[in-house]
Amino acid sequence: MIEKQFKTLEEQIEILRHKGMIINDENYTKEVLLRENYFFLNGYRHLFLKSETERVFKKGTTFEEMYSLFLFDRSTRNVIFKYLLVIENNLKSIISYQLSKKYGYREKDYLKEKNFTRVPEKQAQLSDLLKKMKRQIRVNGSQHTATMHYVSNYGYIPLWILVKVLSFGIVSEMYTILKLEDQKDIAKIYDIDVENLIVYLPILANYRNLCAHEDILYENRTQKAIDDTVYHQLLKVKREDDEYIYGKQDLFALIIIMKQMLKNDEFKNMTFEISNIINTLNYNLSTIKIDDILNRMGFPKNWSDLANIERSKNSYE
Repeated sequence: MIEKQFKTLEEQIEILRHKGMIINDENYTKEVLLRENYFFLNGYRHLFLKSETERVFKKGTTFEEMYSLFLFDRSTRNVIFKYLLVIENNLKSIISYQLSKKYGYREKDYLKEKNFTRVPEKQAQLSDLLKKMKRQIRVNGSQHTATMHYVSNYGYIPLWILVKVLSFGIVSEMYTILKLEDQKDIAKIYDIDVENLIVYLPILANYRNLCAHEDILYENRTQKAIDDTVYHQLLKVKREDDEYIYGKQDLFALIIIMKQMLKNDEFKNMTFEISNIINTLNYNLSTIKIDDILNRMGFPKNWSDLANIERSKNSYE
């Protein structure tokens, strides 16, 4: 196995120059590489390469241009993250309210196995998830301000407090092991089918983690495709082999999910913020086009029209 050797900032710049990148300001480039990390920046090189086999940059590619894509992804990630946290908080509030109202507000009541699905193949998952939640109660009962308050003053932690310290992943998994009647009550609030909400929640949780850890966002693909929606139809998203080419497993699929889970004003604000970030990137590009970026994101050219489409109670084709 060949080891990766440490490279100084000067050596990193020489590698970029050797591959055909224009370095206009060496001191500026060094500062960026020091602060941002050559490896992370290099993850944005692909659209600027002549080809994946040649692995040299297109003529005229500057360091500033590749860095602008890096900054674009960071800004987009920050906006998406902000609104994913809104969805996360809303979901936790809704689930805790629905279950507390029905099963009680003490953990010995709401964490009873009989409150969840009795489907045989889900029992191992149920047992594992309940253990995770009880562990969070033990750990956070003495560490988190809100849980400490309830343990000290009341001797229990209500679900609406517990969800504060549960990850989005655990809460989304919790939804999958609820009784069908409870799943329907929660899905009805969003006007989303249970089956689709079960698909949506892990996608949202995964993107939330991706954003929190500053992974590459704009060209991320999900493992599972979302169902066709009326929004694909209304935006006249192009089809190939009778399948929509955008909004299925790409970033635009996430945007479609968020359309259905955010309030109209929240979604419009998010769309406006992302549009401004795209316009800024477009201004900074020279060797590639903004359409190249939008294509990687799965964004049709009229993607922002989604903000002006009224939410449909029947979102699926």
